[in-house]
Amino acid sequence: MDLRTMLHAAAARRNPFALSRPEAALVAITMVWGATFLVVQIAMREGGAPFAFVGLRFAAAGLATLLLFWRAMRGLTLREVAAGGAIGLCIFLGFSLQTVGLQTISSSRSAFITAVYVPLVPLLQVLVLRRPPHPMAWAGVALATVGLVLVAGPQAGGGEFGVGEAATLLGAVAIAAEIILIGRFAGTVDVRRITVVQLLTASGLAFLLSPAAGETLPASGWWLAAAVALGLASAVIQLTINWAQRTVSPTRATVIYAGEPVWGGVVGRLAGDRLPALALIGGALIVAAVLVSEWRPRRAGAPGRAQVSA
Repeated sequence: MDLRTMLHAAAARRNPFALSRPEAALVAITMVWGATFLVVQIAMREGGAPFAFVGLRFAAAGLATLLLFWRAMRGLTLREVAAGGAIGLCIFLGFSLQTVGLQTISSSRSAFITAVYVPLVPLLQVLVLRRPPHPMAWAGVALATVGLVLVAGPQAGGGEFGVGEAATLLGAVAIAAEIILIGRFAGTVDVRRITVVQLLTASGLAFLLSPAAGETLPASGWWLAAAVALGLASAVIQLTINWAQRTVSPTRATVIYAGEPVWGGVVGRLAGDRLPALALIGGALIVAAVLVSEWRPRRAGAPGRAQVSA
């Protein structure tokens, strides 16, 4: 029995509500993720310029990782440039559309709509990787669809399904595509180099589009500080995930990550955001969809370890 299997077996025997240090770290970054929706919303209220904001955010993240991994960049290959560019395009689209959406919708609604990316991944898997989704993935898609209607529909208190909701949903699709591409290139590229390339690509694309969108850099110091702080947080989050998931199973990690929209809703509520009851039910369905889409029931006679499909 190898070390990883022993760790999983030990985790299964202990109290499921007890957290190891890596799991506690994942909970902490999930709370930070949830809070970022409100931070971005306030930044958009302060100065707007969503593309410039995304550009600065990922420039800070890219430069931080470049400082950490500059020695490894000497071995950069054309495949890593192409892969990092493709993933960076998805990051640019995902976060830019999410940021555009936060100009007109609440941080809570944005968090729940964005979470739809998890059950969308199996559907894109069919198109890109030619892998049929697991039946539980279809159940997750169904739950997410109903939840999305409740969160983003007219009864959610935000009027008809508008530009903000549409932009956020398209951003979720882009984030799902990012995950698919990461899976496509995993094991064939250097993680450090491709991370730097994808972050700087996302930044460069956002800065290129910013003047075309007629944006000017806001004079708000808070806007500038928020963009840089979120960029540095993104770098720390990615490094934490890479460290923690060496010992945390994918199934348990997914359960922890499902808390992201919940924390987003909690932070939004503390800031005065009040979602109606139906929207809260929709948010709960989306969180359930995240969990269901990753759940793989054990078959009789199968090993006692939880399984998660690729």
